[in-house]
Amino acid sequence: MYKETFDFYDRTSIKSYNLDQSMRYQLNMLDRLDVFTRKHCENVGDLTCRLCQHLHLNKGFTEYCTICGYLHDIGKQFIPPAILQKPGKLTDEEYEIMKTHTTIGYEMCMKDLKLRPYAAGPYCHHEALDGSGYPRGLTKKDIPFEAQIIRVADEYDAIVSKRQYKSHIGISDTLKILIENTKPHEEVQKSAALSVVAENAKLGKNNPLIVRKLLKVVIEDIEYEIFLTQSYVEDLKQELKRLKQVEKYQIAMNKAKKEKDKNYYLEGMKMLLKDNETPENFKSAYEEYQKAYETRKAIIENLYHEIKIIKKLKV
Repeated sequence: MYKETFDFYDRTSIKSYNLDQSMRYQLNMLDRLDVFTRKHCENVGDLTCRLCQHLHLNKGFTEYCTICGYLHDIGKQFIPPAILQKPGKLTDEEYEIMKTHTTIGYEMCMKDLKLRPYAAGPYCHHEALDGSGYPRGLTKKDIPFEAQIIRVADEYDAIVSKRQYKSHIGISDTLKILIENTKPHEEVQKSAALSVVAENAKLGKNNPLIVRKLLKVVIEDIEYEIFLTQSYVEDLKQELKRLKQVEKYQIAMNKAKKEKDKNYYLEGMKMLLKDNETPENFKSAYEEYQKAYETRKAIIENLYHEIKIIKKLKV
């Protein structure tokens, strides 16, 4: 029986643009990355594009931001695999090495004329509005807007990938983390109070405007998942209806006295049965379809509940 699967990033927004050869060159740089980092970069690029659309940025800047998003982790190809793919928490020394992917990516871009315009993506996507980010500890006024967008997309996809969601059920917990990172933290407030730029004490790590747009993007994705699941539910309903008719023919066949009547109902059953289904095993197929139907109906109910939770979130 066919099993439905969902991909959060199935609708790749960047494909709606007619990318010229120079832009294709930038995206081809991802081929040098390991498969997990490459997938992450593609997800961040696609999500960056959609955030730009919700921010109503013009097409040219949206394309630019999207390429920056795709290239944001390009420097990770020079991070030792033992650190990059370590399943557990990094040591302080390993974390310092991991952080160098920002400056490595920046240097790569600056050395390549075709990549140079997109250097802000690799260089600044870990900078935080409150100055707690890296590699330079920039504050809001000095962080390019494209990097602020990529930071939110990067953080969201990193958590989603780590938690390995099979559906958007429970995704509101991820959004709560990003929302929490829009709020000022006490330790930053204290250090900022001693700084000339005291207004940083009122800032969190993430731009709240961008996080609000992320909530809208996620709701769109959940609605899309509901649509796909509902379509599958409708198909399952038809299968259940078909097998219910097979059962009616079987009951009629068992009640029939004449052989020709029995054969009539048997042929009717065979006409309705599909591959690997027989008059002997169709009830097992019915039970499988019924279980799948009930599971998907529960998923839809939970997804609607998830939307209600997200709509109540305050950024």
